[in-house]
Amino acid sequence: MKPVEKAHPTWFEARLPRADECCVRQILDRLAVQRASQVFAIHQDDSQWTYAETRTVTRTTAAGLQKLGVAPGDVVLTWLPNSAAHLRTWMATNYLGATYAPLNVSYRGGLLAHAIANSGAKVMVAHADLIPRLAEIDLKQLEKVIVLGGAAPQLPGVQVLPASSLDGDGEALVLGDAPQPWDIAAIIYTSGTTGPSKGVRVPYAQLWTLSVAHFGFMTPDDRMFLFTPLCHISPISGVFSALVMAASVVVYESFKGSEFWNQVRRTGATTVPGMGLAIQEFLAKMPERPDDGDNPLRMVNVRAPSESVMAFAKRFRFDYFGSYSMSETSVIVATDVNSTVRDSCGRPRSGLEVRLVDENDVEVPVGAVGELILRTEHPWTINAGYHNDPVATARAWRNGWFHTGDALRRDADGNYFFVDRFKDSIRRRGENISSYEIELAALAYPGVQDVAAIPVPGAFGDDEVLLVLSPMPGKTVDPMELTQFLIPRMAHYMVPRYIRILPELPKTPSAKVQKAGLRAEGLTPETWDREAAGLVLKRERFEPVA
Repeated sequence: MKPVEKAHPTWFEARLPRADECCVRQILDRLAVQRASQVFAIHQDDSQWTYAETRTVTRTTAAGLQKLGVAPGDVVLTWLPNSAAHLRTWMATNYLGATYAPLNVSYRGGLLAHAIANSGAKVMVAHADLIPRLAEIDLKQLEKVIVLGGAAPQLPGVQVLPASSLDGDGEALVLGDAPQPWDIAAIIYTSGTTGPSKGVRVPYAQLWTLSVAHFGFMTPDDRMFLFTPLCHISPISGVFSALVMAASVVVYESFKGSEFWNQVRRTGATTVPGMGLAIQEFLAKMPERPDDGDNPLRMVNVRAPSESVMAFAKRFRFDYFGSYSMSETSVIVATDVNSTVRDSCGRPRSGLEVRLVDENDVEVPVGAVGELILRTEHPWTINAGYHNDPVATARAWRNGWFHTGDALRRDADGNYFFVDRFKDSIRRRGENISSYEIELAALAYPGVQDVAAIPVPGAFGDDEVLLVLSPMPGKTVDPMELTQFLIPRMAHYMVPRYIRILPELPKTPSAKVQKAGLRAEGLTPETWDREAAGLVLKRERFEPVA
């Protein structure tokens, strides 16, 4: 077989980073001296932190966490919107040698309870407006919740503490051994596909590799614009890349399309951690202006080059590159800058072995679709397994290779093309949705016997959620009433748009629902449409833009 050509962006060559290159404490200590007056962060209210101020805020907050009992290796849950408060909590957690575990601010119900229990964390920092959701669930081992953004009601069995609890004496901070590349910097909760959501254990070396492989083009003059939730690996790597490259970040709570280019110009943003198709389509449909190309944005990461991507980049005058990665990895394939290989997400980066295989891990021929699996040449540069989930870890790492669960194909020139997800996941509004979580909630509704949540095509390449169900014998299920039941039990982007009711769902010999046939049938004439019925969900403050 022809050797696969590697993608070697001029800014990246794989290696194991040193601790002083990849650990938050060492980086901040160095840059607070070398670049004391340089701006590191611009917040939505236009306030700024220099690198020296960032270190001071970080040490003060780390001292507060230490006073509350947080020690190196502990997990600290961060349940906050993008904000200065979120950034200081993250930096302080890592500075102390603890593990940053951000939760999606859309979490509620069973999804939230599972993440809290799985984390093993005793301390959470949360926004006041989110606290009522905690009162609805079992908080397991959680002992202390520090509330920012207002007062909050007490929670049974948990100490609810004011924001001032995070204000400690930075000069009195007692630090242990400096963090190392193999220490766990973060636990990122990614969508459950065949079961509950999993916490990806991300070492510092993985974050460094991801950041440099994606954003090694950055210089201290660059500014990363962040507008997607800091519970996802992409914006996390955006912040981290700015630290590694001694650059700066702009942190906004969410994407506001009508203001995007004004925000880019006003803040001097030169790059973003990624721009999905839905955002591109929204911006591309804005009326053209003579000054569209007069903006500081110079480099954008996309999934894959296409005619629309090329036209978009030409109109707004920026360079682009494609890539494919996931929370568990650190860039798997990447394209050349301004690649014209249509729909290809690139070639494998240096430092990885990549294969496309069948269900028995046997490599498939060139041009055939297979599951992408990989392993690294350097330790700790991809995930260290799933937190408190040895079964899922063993399943993903079988035969010594990490299995992505995604279907791709490769052409004779070594270019990779994303095809689909083998994993049972749905992608909507920039979020990976677990069909398992939707099905679990639907099964709690009286009268529902079997359910299957599947994706159907939506606008801008997005998925919409179709829930197919069968009622219990002698029972009927009203789609509107079921939807009203589901709304308070899940994030708004998870609530099914479509509901189809069948007498019974097709099953395998082992009594598992056969989703393949349901996917193939898609939307049928009798399928109920929530939006056609007049129920259009409105975004809550702490939920992604729909």
